[in-house]
Amino acid sequence: MASKPQTGTIDPREAAHFGAQAADWWDPHGSSAMLHKLGPVRMRYIRAAIDRHWGGDPAALRPLAGRRALDIGCGAGLVAEPLARMGATLTAIDAAPENIAAARAHAARMGLTIDYRACGVEALDEPPFDLITTLEVIEHVTDPALFLAAVARLLKPDGLLILSTPNRTPLSRLTIVTLAEGLGRIPRGTHDWHKFLTPDEVTGLLEAQDLAVHDIAGIGADPRYGFTLGENVSMNYILSAARAGTEPGPQAGR
Repeated sequence: MASKPQTGTIDPREAAHFGAQAADWWDPHGSSAMLHKLGPVRMRYIRAAIDRHWGGDPAALRPLAGRRALDIGCGAGLVAEPLARMGATLTAIDAAPENIAAARAHAARMGLTIDYRACGVEALDEPPFDLITTLEVIEHVTDPALFLAAVARLLKPDGLLILSTPNRTPLSRLTIVTLAEGLGRIPRGTHDWHKFLTPDEVTGLLEAQDLAVHDIAGIGADPRYGFTLGENVSMNYILSAARAGTEPGPQAGR
């Protein structure tokens, strides 16, 4: 399918900021080191949500075989590549062409087939997807409501949405903006704390699109174990959502 003319929720300054980091996105010690550290807990949550939603076997190697997935704000492919390895027919998009170039090059080296595109979600003219992931993205768009309207348009009636974002709390301001950016663990200027969304705000925006949150987990930092999943959502959180009235389990079809 062709992409529509580029409009919508991309902030050109945000795209330029992340595009400038494209060269070392895959360096676990580079500017995206924090995303590499977040990777295991995010993928653990995603895998559990997939198995729960479709009643899958947790031991299956390719739980997304036969399903179409979309990763929004893919960067250089840190989430897209694991989804492809799970068997998904995958489309991945990012606002920064530099990131898409790096993602395509890395996927080619890994022998993975991923349809990477430099565009915003509003530009996609595609049949709906079984799975949509958008991790640490909504806090960077110009209009979260418009963004989620475009996401909802692309989700199948029995599809699964997984979204993560920092919470807007004093703790997130201290840990993510003041400390992480101030100490250089995240590039300065990556976050605007005022654009962070609370779980209630995201839930409300999803409900406006007839999507219901089925599960939410906090992502926190433990000095012993690194990032962990738990009940405390005060720093960062990840959630799964589906059409209102759709219950997870084996009845969810292909």
